[in-house]
Amino acid sequence: MKNILNIGLIGYGTVGAGVVKCLIEKKRELKEKCGIMLNLKKIADIDIKKDRGIKIDKSVLTESANDIINDSEIDIVVELIGGINPAREFILSAIKKKKHIVTANKALLSESAEIIFKEANENNVIVNFEASVAGGIPLLKALKEGLIANRITSIYGIVNGTCNYILTNMSICGKSFAEALKEAQDKGFAEANPAFDIEGKDTAHKLAVLAMLAYGIPVKFSDINCEGITALTPLDLKYAHKLNYEIKLLAIAKIHHNTLDLRVHPTLIPQKSILANTNFENNAVYIVGDYTGPTMFYGKGAGMMPTASSVISDIVDIAIKTGGGNDNPQSKLQYFFNKQNLSISPMFALKTKYYLRITTKDKKYVLSNISKILSDNQISIASLLQTETNEHGDAIIIIMTHQTIEKSILNAVDTLKKLSTIKENILTLRVEEDM
Repeated sequence: MKNILNIGLIGYGTVGAGVVKCLIEKKRELKEKCGIMLNLKKIADIDIKKDRGIKIDKSVLTESANDIINDSEIDIVVELIGGINPAREFILSAIKKKKHIVTANKALLSESAEIIFKEANENNVIVNFEASVAGGIPLLKALKEGLIANRITSIYGIVNGTCNYILTNMSICGKSFAEALKEAQDKGFAEANPAFDIEGKDTAHKLAVLAMLAYGIPVKFSDINCEGITALTPLDLKYAHKLNYEIKLLAIAKIHHNTLDLRVHPTLIPQKSILANTNFENNAVYIVGDYTGPTMFYGKGAGMMPTASSVISDIVDIAIKTGGGNDNPQSKLQYFFNKQNLSISPMFALKTKYYLRITTKDKKYVLSNISKILSDNQISIASLLQTETNEHGDAIIIIMTHQTIEKSILNAVDTLKKLSTIKENILTLRVEEDM
């Protein structure tokens, strides 16, 4: 057993600085807990002159990731630069050098997990990625280990703090999407260019990682139906409340016989549920196993120190499993895809309830025309609200359907759009109640 484990960090941004801070401040405590000294040997970043407010020996800094990958004394490479390339090349090169990997890169895992895990298995190294989903919440370890005896029947997750912050402000404070987004940006919860978050892409990448662990099959971003929150208005949140629902951006994975339903979209969920009451930047993931039943994971989904906490837990996990070496049999990565005979179901086959917001001229026979089109597509109306008119004198109609097929809803909406009385795009939201 080695007395020291050398770490190379690629990416000295916000989370990277948190990892460095923790490795320095908790050096003695971490050694006591895992029995090995965790030594930060080298840090690579394109900007090594920026002051991160951390006192470190400048000799550990380098502008070249290859200085870490080619250093024979480094045991673990921590990749925190994000994106697909050059992160993919760095990780694969490090694996071929027999180095263990810790990463927070959900985008990369959603695109290249198969090749990364294959190379890791062949080189007998570990790839850990706890920080890739839900920040400081120990969610992936629970899926990999704590729930391993279970067949996971469903996952519902709020895993993007930016979107949850915006929707909470719209719901509680009645702010417009633009106002809520600006506040999120001002408080550092949203990027200057928030498209990746508000269009649902970040959530979809995280769902790909969750589904990969839960179901043992490779999942790519392109496998997931992905919709963002930009079409929502405060009125939608208001109407949802009248119907005893809240609207959240959910990552959803559900098994139906031998098919897997994977989707990301704004969703109406019961107001009484824990997910509905997960507010602002917090994350929550609701997982149902066949043995455990429902389990809930809640906490800070992002931020320097919560995310750094997950990175450190991955480092310690490697230290304990390998005893500091690279040739311990326990270190072999045990990911085998196609554990379950599952195919990903097409979105048009989804069956659920739907919320429709229709803006129309305030004319006679409008409701009867809408009802007929829905009926022609075998869609049954559960409830209908004709709300106040907007500033243009147009009527806003809210319809909740009984369970129906997505394909039927899409066909009905296409027909409704052709009516001369329809004034704006029709908003279609799905409803989930099993939580």
